[in-house]
Amino acid sequence: MGRLPKRQRVAAYAVILRGDRILLSRLAPRISKTPLWTLPGGGLDHGEDPRTAVVREIQEETGLEAGVSEDARVYSLHNPKATHGERPADYHALRIVFEGWVPTDAPEPHVVEVNGSTVEAAWVPLADVRSGTISVTSLVHEALADHRPFQLQRIAAYAVIRRADTILLTRLSERAFHTGHWTLPGGGIDHGERPAAALVREVREECGIECTPGELLDVHDVQFAGTAPSGRHEDFHGVHLIFGAHVDDGATPRVVEVDGTTDDVAWVPVADVESGVVPVLDLVRHSLSLPTSGRS
Repeated sequence: MGRLPKRQRVAAYAVILRGDRILLSRLAPRISKTPLWTLPGGGLDHGEDPRTAVVREIQEETGLEAGVSEDARVYSLHNPKATHGERPADYHALRIVFEGWVPTDAPEPHVVEVNGSTVEAAWVPLADVRSGTISVTSLVHEALADHRPFQLQRIAAYAVIRRADTILLTRLSERAFHTGHWTLPGGGIDHGERPAAALVREVREECGIECTPGELLDVHDVQFAGTAPSGRHEDFHGVHLIFGAHVDDGATPRVVEVDGTTDDVAWVPVADVESGVVPVLDLVRHSLSLPTSGRS
């Protein structure tokens, strides 16, 4: 008996998580006689960039437009006694696995390709994958074992602006973490930007008013993991520089930015914050505990 023909395949896939679910594709019966789920993705065309290939394959298999990471992991599977079609073969698969994400407002997944290797696409509970309630390829387990949320650290400047018994707050829109909660006016510091200048710019963009920065009151930070507004699974660390600030007595705040992270701005009674009537981020409660705060 002669040597088995050698077959090597290079394919690109993505781990796409949303909360406690993962996006998977179910293989067609001609690929697996029993229901078997795998990561969305597939073979590279000759000369095709892996990142281009995985985005194309995700769209064909799930109907969703995806973004993928710059970096990837590579997994090797060698099966010297596989079958290629109906013929035995010495099979070697190289699987390039990216971190991926789809927008949080994306429609439900559905298969686009016709007569392809995928017959179903769905958000599958991670608990069902890990418990073995549903059958998945070894690639799914390998990729999940190595998965780490994208780490994002953001440094921002925020203003504590008081007027009598109220505090100026902004409400987070659907484009932000913690939608519907109120926070201090402010935001991310651009590369090379002075924190005080960032504070003035952010207050102008979010509230439509000019402020005068005061002293740095404290540095606050928070860390949490979850699905970002972009759809990416993130381990987020926010570092917040809290400044006192002042505005003119007649300043009337209004939302200026369009399609931003702020959808409302108001002078909110401090009593409503302290009683919990108004949902706020910990940053607001922490700022009110400081011995000195900005007053107009």
